[in-house]
Amino acid sequence: MNKGIANFDYYNPTHIVFGKDRISELATLIPTDKKVLVLYGGGSVERFGTLAKVREALSGHTFGEFGGIEANPTYATLLRAIELVKKDGYNYLLAVGGGSVIDGTKFVAAGALFDSEPINIFGSGVGEGIPIKEALPFGTVLTLPATGSEMNSGGVVSIVEKKAKLGFGSAVTFPQFSILDPQLTYTLPKRQLANGVIDSFVHIMEQYMTYPVGGMVQDRFAEGLLETLIEIGPDVVDESKQDYNLRANFMWAATYALNGTLNKGVPGDWSSHGLGHEITALYHIDHARTLAIVLPSLLEIRKEQKGAKLLQYAERVWHITDGTEDEKIQAAIDKTREFFESLGAPTHFSDYDLGEEVVDALVSQLEKHGLTAVSERGDQTLDVSREIYKNAL
Repeated sequence: MNKGIANFDYYNPTHIVFGKDRISELATLIPTDKKVLVLYGGGSVERFGTLAKVREALSGHTFGEFGGIEANPTYATLLRAIELVKKDGYNYLLAVGGGSVIDGTKFVAAGALFDSEPINIFGSGVGEGIPIKEALPFGTVLTLPATGSEMNSGGVVSIVEKKAKLGFGSAVTFPQFSILDPQLTYTLPKRQLANGVIDSFVHIMEQYMTYPVGGMVQDRFAEGLLETLIEIGPDVVDESKQDYNLRANFMWAATYALNGTLNKGVPGDWSSHGLGHEITALYHIDHARTLAIVLPSLLEIRKEQKGAKLLQYAERVWHITDGTEDEKIQAAIDKTREFFESLGAPTHFSDYDLGEEVVDALVSQLEKHGLTAVSERGDQTLDVSREIYKNAL
């Protein structure tokens, strides 16, 4: 096990275009000789005028549209987009939406140039896990801060018939640019705002809540972002508070939570996401809400393995100074659970009318997808994951 900061390379080519009323700059961000396919999700981007602004900005371009990318983008839908790209000769993509649309666009960008069937981008028994070597260029207009997909190279796709939710990524699947206008969050309902705060929070925790290696810069970055989300979270989910600076801090925190800065040279966990993805795949619960179920339970079951970082988290993030080390750690876990619930996200299966029947079903899915030795140490076995699910009932 590494006891110090590991060697790392850091590469992030995404151009961030942050601030008010920047969508008009699409006219110059995308070369006019490109044939652009605009990809989006449901009707909200149309309803709230975002798509109209995009169309106006692209009036000097040749462009088409592909809508209907789901909240958990499905392989079947993205395959139709890939076929459209090939048939009509699109050579630039633009994602207009949140993380799901951006993830889906990354997959389309890679799949359109992939030598094999796109399913083979995935491993985990679903495909052959062939590396992505090239992708179409693409940009994004972010409407929902949550996943950090606007400034990273990874994505997640649901393969419904396999009941699988699988990740992919490559150095060639970074967005060329991402427009981040905090004003676009004003139309979001409380549930989506809460999901964005929770998703961002857990992204940070996956990279931070491991074991100490002396990564002072990485730790302080992570702790500062966690404190920011704790401070602004309750106001962010208050739809009546359309405060620009509040939403700007939320948007940038969500981007920074997973833009590749926090994980450099330090261990990462990602088991909360692994366990959460299976809940979404089987029971169709929002991704962020699965994380709210899993993370507090995981921290309780793995208190011993994560003890040093949990104590640091308690003292630096929650400013808990009284009590024994064990009492501080438990108080921090309790405060994490309370924070999620204060945002309107339940933290137990029972809150979703699910009971003990979920445990065997979810563990079976973990085994099927090869998630049998996860966590920063690879020591979270299926038996440990079972205990985490049981603890969350």
